[in-house]
Amino acid sequence: MMNRFEVPIAQLTFTEKLDLMEMLWADMAGNEKNLESPAWHEAILSDREAALQAGKITVSNWEEAKERIKKNVA
Repeated sequence: MMNRFEVPIAQLTFTEKLDLMEMLWADMAGNEKNLESPAWHEAILSDREAALQAGKITVSNWEEAKERIKKNVA
């Protein structure tokens, strides 16, 4: 096991923090075979699929979803 190390996150700029997150995400996404979704995630996806099939919810494309989110946040 690798030793833990300290990262001075509080001292990083906002841009540096975003860069760090992007680097971590890219590395993790490149090893997706090693990632296992938690059981609760599968349950939520199953519930949403059932609701979609039953016509209780609808889907939106990403652009529509972003606009709806912007309106709800503003």
